[in-house]
Parts: sequence; C-alpha cells; structure tokens
Amino acid sequence: MTETGPFVRYEVSGGVATLTFDSPHNRNALSSKLVAELLRGLDDAAADEKVRVIVLAHTGNTFCAGADLSEASDADPAVAADERTRVMIGVLRRLVEIPKPVIARIDGNVRAGGMGIVAGCDIVVAGPGSSFALTEVRIGLAPFMISLTLLPRLDPRAASRYYLTGEKFDATVAREIGLVTVTADDPAAEVERLCGEVRKGSPQGLAEAKRLVNAGILAEFDASAEELARRSASFFGTPEVHEGMLAFLQRRPPNWAE
Repeated sequence: MTETGPFVRYEVSGGVATLTFDSPHNRNALSSKLVAELLRGLDDAAADEKVRVIVLAHTGNTFCAGADLSEASDADPAVAADERTRVMIGVLRRLVEIPKPVIARIDGNVRAGGMGIVAGCDIVVAGPGSSFALTEVRIGLAPFMISLTLLPRLDPRAASRYYLTGEKFDATVAREIGLVTVTADDPAAEVERLCGEVRKGSPQGLAEAKRLVNAGILAEFDASAEELARRSASFFGTPEVHEGMLAFLQRRPPNWAE
C-alpha cells in the first residue's frame, strides 16, 4: 500500500520550527521522500525570520533507521548509489551550515545514516528510550558520508569501537562519547528549556557562534566529501553489499557472520 501524507511534519510555534519524522512504515528511514521533505523544512525554517531554533523530533520508537534499504535494493546500484550519497552529503552539510541552531529530540532508536543526522545537529537531547548503533559493517559497508559529522563529535576510541563492531549503545554512553549533549528523563521538557535559553541569543550572534563552532566540520566537507561519495557509491552492487542487504531484508545473518 502506498503511504500518503507528509513524512516530515513541519510546525512553527513560539519561534521554534519543529520538523517531526513521521514515516512509521519504515521506521523513519531516509527514503527519497523523507529526505526531500527534510530539506524543504530546513529551507523554510531558515527563510522564516520568526524562527529562532529548529528542532528535529520523531514519532514512534525510532528516530531514524538510516538508509531505506528496500528503496536502495530496487534501484540500479551503479546509478542510484552515487545520487543517494550526494543527497545525503547535502543533508548533513545543510544541518551544519544552516545559520540557526538545530536541536535533536530523541527518545528512540537511531541507526546508521540516522547517526549522521544526529551528529549534524548542534545540540542533542536523548531520553531513556534511546539506543544507537553504526550497523554499516554488518551489511558490507562503512559509515562513509556520515563520518563527516560523526568523527568530529566522537571520542576516537569510541569511534573505532562502534564503527568496527556495530554494537548498540544507550543514551548514557552516547553522552559520554560525545554524540549526545544531554540525557533527560523528559526530553521534550529539556528541549523546551534549551530552546528558551537559545532564544536569549541574538540571531546574528547565534549564526556567528554556530559558524565558529562548525568551521572545522565544513572545511572537512570541502576537503573530503567528493572522495567519500565516490568510495561509498563504489560499494553498492558489490557481492558483499548485495548479500548484506538481502540478509537484512530477509531478517537472517549474512553468510560471513559467525
């Protein structure tokens, strides 16, 4: 059955633009429709002078499951993979360079590409229902593009561990390793409080403060994004990725797993 309605709901109230991922049929995976609506929402928020803060939120028990593997498996791997990687790089860069603070409100699962979205936000609040994992290695890939936002945030030893193992970790660990800013029993209340604090800053002050903090990340985009896009796209369609995606969709271990 074809899903209708927006996958990203956009609402403005009290100077806060809230973009809510609402694609429960695929656990808020990064489908072409969700990505397009996310970019449109970010552009709308950036252009609205009344918006001082942007919040990314979600419905259901998953913030974002990463790439939409069913969509990816339907496309020609050689042609579509390059386009998907470049679109993803565009989303991550937009989060980092948009001149308004972006706060993530998470109380659910975050996997793979969703981790790059989280790392691209300026402030991240995670509730007790949150869990995180970089699962790319388990389907024959690596966290190529999302490294642009993840590696500047993460403790190097933690990055090594979770890139290589694909292990799941909770909100407390995510805070300790630099992915999450604040853990809270009531993430909605904490985000509301933080939005109030941010609104005390002037628009130009906030824009320049964010620019200063993120200058190194943007420089790395300029230096590495093209190479990472090529490397990422070259892996789609390989035998290991084909097996990894098929195993994921069939809910079984891939043939290399012990």
